[in-house]
Amino acid sequence: MDDRNFRNAMGKFATGVTVITTLLEDEAHGMTANAFMSVSLNPRLVLISIGEKAKMLDKINESGKFAVNILSDAQKELSMHFAGQIKENRQIEFGWINELPVIKDAIANIVCKVHSKQIAGDHILFIGEVTDIVISEGAPLAFYEGKYGKILSYSAIGQE
Repeated sequence: MDDRNFRNAMGKFATGVTVITTLLEDEAHGMTANAFMSVSLNPRLVLISIGEKAKMLDKINESGKFAVNILSDAQKELSMHFAGQIKENRQIEFGWINELPVIKDAIANIVCKVHSKQIAGDHILFIGEVTDIVISEGAPLAFYEGKYGKILSYSAIGQE
């Protein structure tokens, strides 16, 4: 199997879209990621996967904390900005929870301190202990086969 075949297969798994944020030296940093999952209820743990070449890796290692911001379907441009797909310089106005920058109007902001980390191939898996959560209403931004999309609820499907 070649790399393209592997990536195509992984693209068949529909995911939500998050922006991982942290604070280092009084500067907010963010990156788009869809490698996120819940790990444990007791203690409350989540997992993010950061590529070994990503600038965010050193920032999380140094800060020891991060926030997972689950984007709404109205936040596609924010995802593209933090993925480096929009090259023009944009001023992002962050919200703040427990001295960490978070994405305003995300459908969930999950604030974590690094619990542990594990090298996994060309990525580092960070397990975060959840210290705070803010939940808002809205539909999630989805990602499937390399494209953004929306998730329709059962009630919305029945109305078509």
